[in-house]
Amino acid sequence: MRTCVGCKRRALIGELLRVVAVAGKVVVDERRRLPGRGAWLHPDPDCLAKAERRRAFPRALRAPGALDAREVREQVGRTTTHHEAGTSPGSRGIKEAGRPVMSQP
Repeated sequence: MRTCVGCKRRALIGELLRVVAVAGKVVVDERRRLPGRGAWLHPDPDCLAKAERRRAFPRALRAPGALDAREVREQVGRTTTHHEAGTSPGSRGIKEAGRPVMSQP
């Protein structure tokens, strides 16, 4: 369980995006392997807007100054587009820990 920095609700790791600060930008850590302190966010434009409005990314990532969240906005936009098209976040073939689901014969 992790807490979304936008809405402050707790959710399973598989339901949230991990983001980290890299060179003054907030980037999505899709494989959840990038070094450094991470923050968690629902792939929802409302949660992203709340996190930006509250200035949650610099605080959660312990980064001095403002951070550019352009890449996260693009990722959330892509995720929202896929979700609206009828695919659920759980149907992407990813387990809760972020590893691909292995098919069994």
